[in-house]
Amino acid sequence: MTELTVAALFLRDDMTGVNEMKPLNFNKAEFITSYGKLSQIPESDRPEFAFSGRSNVGKSSLINKIFNRKNMARVSSVPGKTVTINFFSVEDVYFVDLPGYGYANVSKGEKKGWGDLIGGYLADFDRDLELVFQLIDMRHAPSKDDIQMINYLIDNEIPFVIVLTKADKLKPTARKERMEAFKDEIPYFEDIHCIPFSAVTGEGVDELKAIIEEIREDWYTRTEDAEEEDISEEAPDYEDDSEPPAGFLTPNRNR
Repeated sequence: MTELTVAALFLRDDMTGVNEMKPLNFNKAEFITSYGKLSQIPESDRPEFAFSGRSNVGKSSLINKIFNRKNMARVSSVPGKTVTINFFSVEDVYFVDLPGYGYANVSKGEKKGWGDLIGGYLADFDRDLELVFQLIDMRHAPSKDDIQMINYLIDNEIPFVIVLTKADKLKPTARKERMEAFKDEIPYFEDIHCIPFSAVTGEGVDELKAIIEEIREDWYTRTEDAEEEDISEEAPDYEDDSEPPAGFLTPNRNR
């Protein structure tokens, strides 16, 4: 895969109409439900943003910070024990919390449960999954599971950004060293959009929300354009000087 293709994974260049929609009110976030089986998950009807990362990387803390809630996403005291896909909604957008992976002290069956749910969700290309936030602890080198996930996203051309969690734990010198190290540890790191994040200081929250807003706007613009094209293709092609049959309702192009 070329560098250009990788760079295009996280944000497309053809986004239009940004900031025309009313901004999301992230304080109106609601927990929808948890799904333990892929067959339980309903079909997509709106843009989805997924959060992926190893156990204890800070996914729940990130979700709670974005939604400005303390307990919207529960922070588990037992890593690796939650094997469900959790859906949240903010108005016309879904947020999907994927199971944390990589915890060593679980059975092979539980690890298989992670793989089946995470892989099955990401492999469903009929879903309106617009972006994956791939979380990595900024203090440490990515795990083998992290690299496997990043390679999977790249190979399947699933748009993603990397969120470097727990950024407040590092002093400026250590942060600079880790950013340099990531260049050797993460494939195509310099071509992937990365966001340092802290649930303590709030660093990165505004940037995450801005990306969500931009992609949401683009999704609804593309969906509306596609619907108008479908209407145009279905409508009979009449001569300019002719009239449509009685009872034929011409589509309103000025919506």
